[in-house]
Amino acid sequence: MSSPSAHVTQLWRHPVKSMAGEQLETATLRRRGVHGDRLWALHDVERDTTISARRLPAVLVFSARYVTPPGPDAGPGHAPAVIVTAPDGTEHRSDDPAIHAALSSRLDRDVRLVPLPADPRAHRLPWRERLGTLAPRALAQDLGIAPDERLPKISDMNARALATITRNATPPGTFVDLCPIHLLSEASAATIAEAIGDDSVATRRFRPNVVIDGTGRGLPESEWTGATVDLGGAQLHVVMKTVRCVVPSRAHVGLPLDKRLTRAVAATSDRYLGVYADVVRTGDVHVGDILTVTPPQPPTRVRRMADSGRILAFDTANRVAELLRRSPS
Repeated sequence: MSSPSAHVTQLWRHPVKSMAGEQLETATLRRRGVHGDRLWALHDVERDTTISARRLPAVLVFSARYVTPPGPDAGPGHAPAVIVTAPDGTEHRSDDPAIHAALSSRLDRDVRLVPLPADPRAHRLPWRERLGTLAPRALAQDLGIAPDERLPKISDMNARALATITRNATPPGTFVDLCPIHLLSEASAATIAEAIGDDSVATRRFRPNVVIDGTGRGLPESEWTGATVDLGGAQLHVVMKTVRCVVPSRAHVGLPLDKRLTRAVAATSDRYLGVYADVVRTGDVHVGDILTVTPPQPPTRVRRMADSGRILAFDTANRVAELLRRSPS
């Protein structure tokens, strides 16, 4: 499934959810993902939920870095201090009580910069947010789906991911979207660049943790669901393809708005690009490390029957969602 020349080209850690992060030469992969990744987030006071760039894209033009590298105890309930840099270059420290007012003023919304809590129950969505998030029209807006386009197939998502988005702002114990690690190939980014007629697309628009090259052309990682990925001292289990929202097309630090990206991803890869993965074996990964992909075992007859039933049920749900989205208000 992978080329012998496949290797890691970039490693990213994002101290604050939805803000630009830090590019690393070495990353420690733990069960919760890259050590130090997304230990902070902005909290929307009015909606009482964690803010995502899907709903507040202005967050993407802020960047964050740690004051000192995260120690071994960094994690839920132990988030080291960060420095947030605003678009005009002004810096704010997380341990400065004035940071909340400063960020609220710049974002025109009442927000608080909060560390990852030790209590997983803190991630539970309020009921009104749960209902609003799954409404077909709200989902279409988040994903940048035009009225004449269809919703992505939810059968490409696994049960854990669906449970997360129906109950929690983020998976309990983390500020990541759905899985600890997001992996993207240079080939997939090049495929999207070709679709929009550009020479290249910055991979950081897609906010990956691990970027790889040497995998061949096209969308190589789209075939890796269920596979085992060995890289450096770590091992990953690929959970599912990554469903893309409008975030990559938004303005990022040093990158302008580019609405072509959302349409290109929809047309080229049915709104999926890159893959989400769990960390099976923890360890250090370095830029340049070779990557090996081992295909999953063929499914048993019982598993194939169960998968067929699941896909049929989800495809039916997709059709119902489309009817609701297109029906008059």
